[in-house]
Amino acid sequence: MNRITIAIDGYSSCGKSTLAKQLAKKLGYSYIDSGAMYRAVALWCIENNVIENGVTDKNKLISNLDNINIEFRFHPEIQASQTYLNGRNIEREIRGMAVSEIVSKISSIKEVRQKMVALQRKFGEDKGVVMDGRDIGSVVFPNAELKLFMTAEPLIRAKRRYDELKAKDTEVSLEEIKENLRLRDYEDTTRKENPLVQAADAVVLDNTNYTTEEQFDVAWELAKARL
Repeated sequence: MNRITIAIDGYSSCGKSTLAKQLAKKLGYSYIDSGAMYRAVALWCIENNVIENGVTDKNKLISNLDNINIEFRFHPEIQASQTYLNGRNIEREIRGMAVSEIVSKISSIKEVRQKMVALQRKFGEDKGVVMDGRDIGSVVFPNAELKLFMTAEPLIRAKRRYDELKAKDTEVSLEEIKENLRLRDYEDTTRKENPLVQAADAVVLDNTNYTTEEQFDVAWELAKARL
């Protein structure tokens, strides 16, 4: 069977990662969470005092990009890949609100995006990969055999994110999440470097009223048609 590349783009909290993991597992492909890569850089910035009073020391960050090593390691016990920063598992830390509040700003920096895009292309150079993010179909893999663009109503997205964080005992309000998503949508779609856009040949998947199972069924039929 031919191996293909599947690119999944879309707004925050649309279930991109859930769908990408399902497809990768079904196909026996590698799954790459490009958003986790930018979150890892954002966490590094927090831990190394690159951001103070909301201002990013871009020169410090850019000069240290070669010291920020990101990888994904598969853990058999949970049957999933997790994100590592300089050899340390950071999967839990990068999902918190502290990182969510700054990740769009960090990901808008040209030099950061250049390094991440180069890494992402390296991860997918042999095909057989499912990758989700903001610019996967438009920039990273413009020739991907299947491109999906995911969206959902803002309130639905906020509720999903709220439930996800509450399940992890994270203290956060629904209003905080709604505002965070609003700002991230704005920053993602208006940044100069590789903004969030729908690729011309992407299939739009609005999952406002879908369960995860229904969403997967739609995507799986599209994937089978490309194989």
